[in-house]
Amino acid sequence: MNKKLLGLLLGAALCFNAGAVLSAEYSIKVAYENNPGEPVDKAVNEWARLFAQKTGGKGELKLYPSSQLGSKKDVMEQMKLGSAVITIADGGFFADYVPDFGVLFGPYLGKDYTDIFKLAKTPWFAEMSGKLQEKGFHILTSNWLYGVRHMVTKKPVHTPADLAGLKIRVPNNRIQIDAMKTMGATPTPMPLAEVYPALTTGVIDGAENPIPVLYGQKHHEPAKYLILSGHLDNVSQWVTGEVYFKKLPPDIQKALTESADEAGDFMTGIIEQAEKEIIEKMKKEGVTVIEVDKNLFREAAKPTYTHFPEWTPGLYDKIQSYIK
Repeated sequence: MNKKLLGLLLGAALCFNAGAVLSAEYSIKVAYENNPGEPVDKAVNEWARLFAQKTGGKGELKLYPSSQLGSKKDVMEQMKLGSAVITIADGGFFADYVPDFGVLFGPYLGKDYTDIFKLAKTPWFAEMSGKLQEKGFHILTSNWLYGVRHMVTKKPVHTPADLAGLKIRVPNNRIQIDAMKTMGATPTPMPLAEVYPALTTGVIDGAENPIPVLYGQKHHEPAKYLILSGHLDNVSQWVTGEVYFKKLPPDIQKALTESADEAGDFMTGIIEQAEKEIIEKMKKEGVTVIEVDKNLFREAAKPTYTHFPEWTPGLYDKIQSYIK
């Protein structure tokens, strides 16, 4: 094949590819902190595939992992201005806009994550979502299991009493700080990147997170006890701007939300499988896995729900009535 013909063929291929990319009428950016290859990233890639499929190529999700579009706060502000962008969030974050949402990040709220999924189909959640819409945000899906949060510690923990005096790293949000303190530990908020050196130098005695995060960050190396406390079912939501969502045609809205829910099921499957596999890996790497009586920790943590005067009175009991 001569060079001229090869050049023409390559040029045609490039034009075709460019046309394929430009053919999507509805291109939406998806911003998240997780790195490529993590469960969230895998699930978002599945979401993008499903959305394109359901829209016949009219819609596409352009993925921006590793905080490429800035902090969550920055992205949320872009949404309020009408930008075509989606991000992952949760009750702890939404509490800044609608305080009652914070209860979703409370300790032992349900028996497991399926109870939190159940809440998303209640009139209470619809009311909270409506209040969030008034703030400019639209929840697309609420069935993404980010993970069940457990602890790694340097000393064995069997009961809440064993947490006394232990400095446990938590994210810097009020309800997780309060819950860890109420259970008996000394909560120590710090950025995730600082946790490993803090464990190795003795600044902290333990950390909590979903098992894939604990393992991925290698927190089990300096903290050789995995405490299966399951103190928080970390369910996430994906949100976009209300202004932008209203501009989308009904069929695109439907495809976006349906594909989001399907990708959430995909995500839950990944997380459950990863937890089982990683526990076995941890055991092989010298970690002692401790099964605790969760009822003891649940009772110890329960006063947390009385520490937030900004919540609607009776909020915890209302949530429990839906769950039970």
